[in-house]
Amino acid sequence: MTTARISSRQNALVARYRHVARGDDASLVLLDGAHLIVEALGSGVTVRDVLVTDEARGRPEVVTLLDQLRRADIAAVAATAAVVAAASPVRSSSGIVALAELPRDRSDEIFTGTGVLALIACDVQDPGNLGAMIRVAEAAGASGAVAAGESADPFGWKALRGSMGSALRLPIGRQASIDDAVDEARRHGVSIVVTQPRGGRSIYETDLTRPVAIVLGGEGAGVPPAVIDAADERVSIPMTAPVESLNTATAAAVLLFEARRQRSRSTE
Repeated sequence: MTTARISSRQNALVARYRHVARGDDASLVLLDGAHLIVEALGSGVTVRDVLVTDEARGRPEVVTLLDQLRRADIAAVAATAAVVAAASPVRSSSGIVALAELPRDRSDEIFTGTGVLALIACDVQDPGNLGAMIRVAEAAGASGAVAAGESADPFGWKALRGSMGSALRLPIGRQASIDDAVDEARRHGVSIVVTQPRGGRSIYETDLTRPVAIVLGGEGAGVPPAVIDAADERVSIPMTAPVESLNTATAAAVLLFEARRQRSRSTE
């Protein structure tokens, strides 16, 4: 239902969106676009506020979404394009944005159960990269992902866009340090597999069928030497010269899908 219309960028609701976009309210997340809002609703995340332009309301996917919101008794506030643009941090807003409650904490699921395949992102500061890694983790059937150390907020608006909604479904954990993340995995009997650009065992010669947590470093510094030294396995992705490294999200995809391949073969 559409219950009001906002035409001023100074409206208090617009200020609230900006507040959340800056990360000043850790209890809420900002969702830009019909796809992310649909994913939130489907994942059981509580959607609190919705802003939509008249132009966006005419698009088929938004018509369907508004009907879904109406059935859930969630009001969609009509707003001018300028207002939605002010409320959303996205450079070219989709015309519909929402505020939703932070997904419930499911970090206790990441290292438990059988067949653990976890991703630990160490100091991945680019939220787009972190979001892409979370997307890859879900696609590969991982049990969850941990954003450790100086990593970006996995529920920040840019990371959520990068994950295309995967962060709303996949168990996500946050740890203040990479050591805490590694210790948590070890407490559950999970082996630590650390990636390094060269000098490690080939991923194609490494057993990834056992419960593992794959640690990937951020853009630049990579995984701290102490973590590498203490790992159960140090692995590298074979590459053709002169290429020596891959984008961290690309490396995550190669490793996680190799683990998926090995596990699929072990069950044949």
